Amino acid sequence: MSKIYRFIAIFPKFLHQNPLFNTYPAYTEMLSLVLGEAVDKKEIYEKLKVSYSHAIDYYNISSEQKEKIKRLKKELSPKDMKPFHGAEEVLKFADKNVIMTHKHRDGVLEILKYYGWDKYFIDMVTIDDGFPRKPNPSSYIYLYQKHGIDLAIEDRELDLLPAKKLGIATCMFQGKSDVADYHLQNYLDFFNTSIPSLRKVHNQQ
Repeated sequence: MSKIYRFIAIFPKFLHQNPLFNTYPAYTEMLSLVLGEAVDKKEIYEKLKVSYSHAIDYYNISSEQKEKIKRLKKELSPKDMKPFHGAEEVLKFADKNVIMTHKHRDGVLEILKYYGWDKYFIDMVTIDDGFPRKPNPSSYIYLYQKHGIDLAIEDRELDLLPAKKLGIATCMFQGKSDVADYHLQNYLDFFNTSIPSLRKVHNQQ
């Protein structure tokens, strides 16, 4: 039986650094409201790109500010989390797509269903399943053993490490990493890279 080409989409807990939906602008605006105009939005964006927790620690967010953030997050809706251009075409190309996330399943499904993308995914691991946080590879091992993942697309090197340990091909989205096998700045360029050739190679195995 030929091996099937898969794509693994990773959603971090707060959906602020994932390779399918551009949630950085919404979270940048949210933190800007909490921190005030004195803090540069570009700087907030850059801190969020490292991680949500990094931004919270960097700005020494108080308990009162955290409560305000919690209220503002509840006001966010799927329409605030725009898909990256071309991402859907990549999902269509893959034979199977799976998700590993530290967010609750209901929240992920709400966004996927809003855009009609739930039909592209056959499985997902969420925080509800009890797996340890990345870079612990346990959740990746589970998905790899169940589905035989061939490619992981991420936008943080930290998220590429578990896939790399398992020998899964890795792609860094909108960033640079020595760990990544491939780099992609725009999903519209996906089919101009050598990544799609993975399907041909694996189908010959």
